Amino acid sequence: MDTDSFRRAMGGFPSGVTIATTTDPAGQPCGITVSAFCSVSLSPPLVLFCPAVSARSHDVLRDAERYAINVLRPEHRTLAMRFATAGTDKFARAGFRAVGGVPVLPSALVSVVCRASDRYDAGDHSILVGEVESVHVNDGQPLVYFDREFRELSPAPLLAPPGRVDRYRDLPLFDTDGTDESNAA
Repeated sequence: MDTDSFRRAMGGFPSGVTIATTTDPAGQPCGITVSAFCSVSLSPPLVLFCPAVSARSHDVLRDAERYAINVLRPEHRTLAMRFATAGTDKFARAGFRAVGGVPVLPSALVSVVCRASDRYDAGDHSILVGEVESVHVNDGQPLVYFDREFRELSPAPLLAPPGRVDRYRDLPLFDTDGTDESNAA
């Protein structure tokens, strides 16, 4: 399997867009746009995110004892691009506020402040697990990353509208002809 095929395959899975933030040892804010973020556990409350090892802020985030994950809204698209670009003044006029010693974006859809729990090396990324200390939730919709582009959600019916057929409703759960052409384990 080649890298482009894998990238295209993973681009078919929509994800939210976040900015992970912390402060460096000198107290300067540091952050990066991250789409690899998820909850891990309810008890204790744990989340993880995966920064690229090649990111300038990787080592600061990996070594941080505390950090925040800010889930972005569609109006944060430009901010997401700024935090994904090296060498820019990421925090200039962005509206971040210090909460528990880390930069938090009050206008974010969700902000979670975490204490570092576990760190793992994983290829060209790290997996950073944090125990959630506080959350702030606003109303609204998330910014979504899909097929290498930022997207917005739009309301769509879960069932086929009247007069239309749900093409999957009457299909068998499994093909019973005995062949298996999948690569699934």
